[in-house]
Amino acid sequence: MRSTRRETSPPLQRIRKRRGADGGIYEARTRDIVVRVAPVYLPEESAPEEGLYLWSYTVEIENHGAETVHLVARRWAITDALNRCNEVEGSGVVGEQPELKAREAFRYVSSCPLPTSSGAMRGSYQMMTEGGDVFDAEIPEFSLHLPGAARRYN
Repeated sequence: MRSTRRETSPPLQRIRKRRGADGGIYEARTRDIVVRVAPVYLPEESAPEEGLYLWSYTVEIENHGAETVHLVARRWAITDALNRCNEVEGSGVVGEQPELKAREAFRYVSSCPLPTSSGAMRGSYQMMTEGGDVFDAEIPEFSLHLPGAARRYN
């Protein structure tokens, strides 16, 4: 996975489904944290003949609670079309450990290469409140499929 840019807010417009877009928008809520993901296939950066399919995904993390939280770490499970799973763990996201005050949001864009033409990603963010309470905020499972392709669920 590689990251390309970061945006913070307020204000932050929610990810919206584009007309004619093949990809979906995936959302999960854990406690007062909403995580929304929108994946997009990048054909211009992919090389299918070499077994490289690249997806970009935008993630929005919203704090709907009253307490400030910090995103401390991330954990991803990336599964390809052959049901091979790669687990990725690390500190923060895009080189940061963002703080989200009440009603604030954080957005970043990253990418994921796969050796197959379809797959899925899911995971969690480890969050810490100012009071020291640690919890995992779910990242919803989202599909990585070529636009217009028949869906193969992993």
